[in-house]
Amino acid sequence: MTKEMTSDVVKPGAERIITPTEQAADTVVEGSTLRPSTLDDYVGQARLCERLRIALDAAATRNDPMEHLLLHGPPGLGKTTLAHIVAKEMGTRAWVTSGPALSKGSELVGTLTHMQHGDVLFIDEIHRLPAAVEEYIYPAMEDFKIDFTLDGGMHSRVVSYRLKPFTLIGATTRAGLLTAALRSRFGISHRLDFYPTDELVVLLKRAVKRTGMSMPPEDALLTLAQRSRGTPRICLRLLRRARDYATVRCDGRFDTFAVHEALALEGIDSSGLDPLDRTYLRTLAEIYEGGPAGLEALGATMGEDATTLEDVVEPFLLQRGLLARTRQGRQLTTTGLEAAKKAPDHP
Repeated sequence: MTKEMTSDVVKPGAERIITPTEQAADTVVEGSTLRPSTLDDYVGQARLCERLRIALDAAATRNDPMEHLLLHGPPGLGKTTLAHIVAKEMGTRAWVTSGPALSKGSELVGTLTHMQHGDVLFIDEIHRLPAAVEEYIYPAMEDFKIDFTLDGGMHSRVVSYRLKPFTLIGATTRAGLLTAALRSRFGISHRLDFYPTDELVVLLKRAVKRTGMSMPPEDALLTLAQRSRGTPRICLRLLRRARDYATVRCDGRFDTFAVHEALALEGIDSSGLDPLDRTYLRTLAEIYEGGPAGLEALGATMGEDATTLEDVVEPFLLQRGLLARTRQGRQLTTTGLEAAKKAPDHP
């Protein structure tokens, strides 16, 4: 690999600001001030919001919990936020856990038995539920009961424990890994889409008002939205970085100049690409002549884990039409080749 290419690689251990996965700062800031609490405050995903409004109103009329809901799509689009909104709209509590955290059936049973009528159980990364835990989910979702097996052999007996009716909301970034048995038990299933730029601008304006910042120019907000990869979590993260830069380096002037300088400091160019994205494109273009190339070979050349490239880098490049996955390997599209030629070492 050339010296120019290695200079643009994110240093080991550095967190990418444009990663859609949740970081500690996202939880603290978004959870306390920026996360909407009602459907009326929620920006984007209009079709899903309409479906949820109908389901919530119908459930309230019958005094029943809402149907079980499966949300799937890329990270950072608001799946956890929607789970809290459903609980808020129903006037109940949201219990939050994740598939990897539920390693034993007893851990799930402990949560289910403490839930009250109409409560929401939100399981993130539900595709990673162990098979033994998933077996407890089926009767709980369908009949609101859990079956325990006591003793063993000839003396074994099954005891059923009745649960209070609840709503299970599952979230996953890999819907294809869900078992057919689990998927079929959700009454509502919806894929969350990436946000268009205009909706991200609206989200930014609401965030600025909630945090008490002075409203930056429309061009500044538009720049932040255009470089956010269609992901609200990234959009709000960039807003915080631009605000911090304006406070420290621009005497508090939160304007277009401050936004451009803050994003340049983070290595994010006008296309929303960061150093790791640009290194990926140039590696495939220069070392492998545009492809096709195997993922393992790309990872070895870049000094990056292949799984990281597949899960973190490639989704956005595929979304933008810069990359194609073929049977022979990864290959740059015509647009991707042009982007690789134009990609600067630094924005």
